Amino acid sequence: MQKPQGEVTRGTTAPNRLRRIDRWIAATQRDALRSGERPLAIDLGYGASPVTAVELYTRLRAVSPKLEVVGIEIEPERVAAGQAFLERSGGAFPGLSFRRGGFELPVPQPPVLVRAFNVLRQYEEAAAWKVWDELRARLDPAGVLVEGTCDEIGRRAVWVTLGAEGPRTITFAAHLPALERPSDLAERLPKTLIHRNIPGERVHALLTDFDRCWAVAAPQSVFGPRARWIAAVTLLAQTWPVLAHPHYGGRTRWRLGEVTLPWAAVDPRGA
Repeated sequence: MQKPQGEVTRGTTAPNRLRRIDRWIAATQRDALRSGERPLAIDLGYGASPVTAVELYTRLRAVSPKLEVVGIEIEPERVAAGQAFLERSGGAFPGLSFRRGGFELPVPQPPVLVRAFNVLRQYEEAAAWKVWDELRARLDPAGVLVEGTCDEIGRRAVWVTLGAEGPRTITFAAHLPALERPSDLAERLPKTLIHRNIPGERVHALLTDFDRCWAVAAPQSVFGPRARWIAAVTLLAQTWPVLAHPHYGGRTRWRLGEVTLPWAAVDPRGA
């Protein structure tokens, strides 16, 4: 076998850490998940425990019963832990497997989904852009890459969805009762953006305006943080291209503490 591409991550993980992301994928990426006779999804860099791969399998199979899921890790010990889990399960997870690998994605067919979370934090920005390109090139034509970062318990997260043609959307998500201001999500920006949160950059302007909308929406706090978030997003949509279609946005997803915009709104390489 060729040497896996990539670097070993810290491996930090926990049950339900990626629940918010999984539910968003299940709700918004159904066409991709159901494409083909035996669609394949990958949990890339799942960490020291196989729990997030198992959760991805469970949540996505609910919307795509034929979906197969492969957990990929560089560390042989982590792969062995996943395989040991399957042995103990007694065949309770048909279609779930674990294998050693990295960004080369050692799977027999192009995946319809690659979920890569908390994988690129240790890379330089230029390397992160390169990994995006490499992973996009390995997708099924209908596939998507969902790459991002969340905190240790999944209460704050930012992720980018990419297709074969490039980045499509960016999503900000938070556990609203614990959120002081939207710009607190800046520390969870993907590696391609985290060093761009400075004056003059689009993502900085977005977060600055989001904080302003959050402040204006403060009176809605008497109805709870969810009402304040919805009011702030509604204000933000007056000047930023918030995706309001129910598929990505609108009150259904806003109520969950999420907001999605086209990637072009924050693209540091854009015109």
